Amino acid sequence: MQPSAVPALAHTHTRPIHWLATATAVAGVVALSSVLQPGAATAAQPSAPETRSAPANAAAPDPAAVEFPIECGPVKAVVKKKASGDLDGDGHPETVAVVHCDSPMGTPPDGVYVLTRGADGGAPRVVATLLDPKDGTTVSDFAVRDGAVTAALLGYSSPDVPRCCPDVHSDVKWRWQNGAFVRSAPAGARSV
Repeated sequence: MQPSAVPALAHTHTRPIHWLATATAVAGVVALSSVLQPGAATAAQPSAPETRSAPANAAAPDPAAVEFPIECGPVKAVVKKKASGDLDGDGHPETVAVVHCDSPMGTPPDGVYVLTRGADGGAPRVVATLLDPKDGTTVSDFAVRDGAVTAALLGYSSPDVPRCCPDVHSDVKWRWQNGAFVRSAPAGARSV
């Protein structure tokens, strides 16, 4: 066996000082990135033609006043996230709520519900289920903008995937069209 033409290099052996230097460099980059943030965005998307802004005196439905169609057994349903906006273009805001069972363990699946008030301004009620908890997915990001509901969903490709580690990500959008909420993938959305 012939000796190597390249001499043994001292820096090829990892020492604690190398790890310390790496950790210090990473901490410096993280600290610097938290200080240097981009300015606020100034561009605005035009509103969709079928949406109108809600009157100032119209109150969005409060999810705390609603019983959601979710089966939680001995635990209660909790509102994880909520957002309001005029989804059907009638000039009155609806509230969209992301709800799951208050499970002491694991990651319970989410349901996404649309709430509205009657024409007389009565008690809020659920008028649509956009995502059924039986689908087994969770919502990681969620917004109501320009008359549409957008969400990032995390799910599982098969029953063999551990419930701790979702392996499917999809971006979805719901918009009110012809008397119903229609689900689609937003432009530029990707699924993993």
